[in-house]
Amino acid sequence: MGRKNHKNKQPNKNIPVPKTEKNKVVGIIDIRKSGMGFVAVPKMDMDVRISPPDYGNAINGDEVIVQITRIGRDSGRAEGYVTNVTKRNTKEVFGTMQITEAHAFLLPSNDKINTDFYIPMNKLNGAKDGDKVMVGNINWDPSRKNPNAEVLDIIDGIRANDIAMKEIILSAGFPIKFSDAALAETAAIQVNITQNEILQRRDFREVLTFTIDPADAKDFDDAISYQDFGDGTYELGVHIADVSHYVVEGTILDKEAFERATSVYLPDRVNPMLPEKISNELCSLRPNEDKLTFSAVFTLNANAEVLKYWLGRTIIHSKRRYTYEEAEEIIEGKEGDNATELRTVNQLSQHLRAERFKVGAINFSSEEVRFVLNEVGEPIGITLKVSKKANQLIEELMLLANRTVAKKVSETVVSKKTIPFPYRVHDSPDMEKLGSFIAFASQYGHRFNLKDGKTLADSFNKMLQNVQGKPEKNVLETLGIRTMSKATYTTKNIGHYGLAFEYYAHFTSPIRRYPDVLVHRVLQEVLDGHVDLDAKMEEKSIHCSERERKAMECEREANKYKQVEYLRKHIGEQFTGIVSGVTNFGFWVEIKENRCEGLVSTKNCLDFDTFKFIPEEYALMGVNTKHKVRMGDEVQIVVAAANLDARQLDYDWIYPKLEVNNGIAFKTKKVKAEKVPKAKAEKAPKAKAEKATKVKKNKKPE
Repeated sequence: MGRKNHKNKQPNKNIPVPKTEKNKVVGIIDIRKSGMGFVAVPKMDMDVRISPPDYGNAINGDEVIVQITRIGRDSGRAEGYVTNVTKRNTKEVFGTMQITEAHAFLLPSNDKINTDFYIPMNKLNGAKDGDKVMVGNINWDPSRKNPNAEVLDIIDGIRANDIAMKEIILSAGFPIKFSDAALAETAAIQVNITQNEILQRRDFREVLTFTIDPADAKDFDDAISYQDFGDGTYELGVHIADVSHYVVEGTILDKEAFERATSVYLPDRVNPMLPEKISNELCSLRPNEDKLTFSAVFTLNANAEVLKYWLGRTIIHSKRRYTYEEAEEIIEGKEGDNATELRTVNQLSQHLRAERFKVGAINFSSEEVRFVLNEVGEPIGITLKVSKKANQLIEELMLLANRTVAKKVSETVVSKKTIPFPYRVHDSPDMEKLGSFIAFASQYGHRFNLKDGKTLADSFNKMLQNVQGKPEKNVLETLGIRTMSKATYTTKNIGHYGLAFEYYAHFTSPIRRYPDVLVHRVLQEVLDGHVDLDAKMEEKSIHCSERERKAMECEREANKYKQVEYLRKHIGEQFTGIVSGVTNFGFWVEIKENRCEGLVSTKNCLDFDTFKFIPEEYALMGVNTKHKVRMGDEVQIVVAAANLDARQLDYDWIYPKLEVNNGIAFKTKKVKAEKVPKAKAEKAPKAKAEKATKVKKNKKPE
């Protein structure tokens, strides 16, 4: 035997961990598209990494027990394997039937599910080979290689885009139908409001009340009432649909609403948290109808200072429904119904808004992308909507109600204990990300004061104000948002950094968010003086946060699908875009006029140059030309490919005009670069985009 070569031996990058009960943890497994699994464990800073062979028969979303076996020496990330599945969170699976004479299997469409499902022939329920179906009643018998299931529904979408939207919803674990039992409970709900119920509520039916919502809204869960007392004070009521009156805790309807925890909003549909009879009829605050509400009523002076407030159950009668566009026109001076009242409410809301930023809220702008769809759901246009005064009017009053309710509950103590309550919290920025961002922003002349949270917020707002209209606006806003933590639900109140609120909760959208239903129930108990301390409130909060994250993933996937569906009709067309992300294999470009994002691969730029990734500058630099492509740069691109199955757009870069540099000359249109005096370079084959983390625009923290 020859001597072993120890010189090149790599040090062990993992620290072994004893396989003991102490080193077992419980959490939810998230299987990425790469196949790698990550288990989120409460009280652990980092997820536990699980390799594909080590998660056994666990599938995405399951609650599992993990035996930690090692910890990365450098990364500090724990690794291990799944020992047991404690809770199956996937109740229904979407996929394609594969049927032979002897066997039938469902092949899941979700690539995060690593097993096929055996369907007994007597459980096909009419499904045929090749049908898109949803299966349920899953039997996870560990002695069987494949779980057994039953076909619940044959997805009858005749259009590819309809099936794609349903697949996105189902693959995230959201059912697209309610159970017969839940629908039966809904049908049995009494529609008429009894006189006895009215007598138990504060009556606002004679007070001017109206709603302001998007033009295409189908449910109206908030309304505003207004009274001028004539002495320089005003009463503003924020009236919220009283969902908890109709959705009784412990019912099948309530359990199914909790499992969903949120409605899912896609470009062409809403997958609701509650059945239509509740969301669009009983609890929708439609004009000219008496409706039961839960309200926060404020007396304010002309500077919008709250002199007193009242919380409780009410009955209202909305006099008018405004769209945001209608309300905006009246606020800006056009004559219309209740013009004086609308403008006064707007003035009060703007005072509230100014005060919020004064005390440290961060003014990240939000821009909503909306698809214009034809009769079969295909996008034929894309519009951009910016928040205006009518939107801000509603936003500020909702924020006022939310923080007032949270503060009221937080101040209530029962048996010397604080009440378990689903606060909406937002932590301060990640300091490591913040440091990188501040260094980058300094290149544009921006300075940050890190003395405290208030001075940091002021620095952000100053930067956001100064970049308006400048080329670096997009990159600095986008990277600034990336430094922020994610807002979540928890009983551990740490305040809401982005909004600068010490107390905050979600009270104003119970039709579409289950945490708001929980807030209503706790608040009513506080008002009644009989509070049940819910020991499972933190567990419920974690579930709602996880479902919210899944809903956001659905929305992103659906928007990406619609972008690809739209741009596939524009292959070969040229657009102006902004570099929205940079990595070692290319850069993403967001088209300015429609916000469709695609990848320019460096493998397709070899005619131009070879590029080196500079992570600290969010840039690629040409090795020969030294030309840099940075986040925020404006570039010209051509749509090269649009892959609906992968939901992926590929762009070709139209090379910029450059000086001759290092013997290379470039032309101004998309042609191969010419080396001087060498022959033309051979064009590299087109490569598929690899996965990478990239910066995306997000809405402001809620």
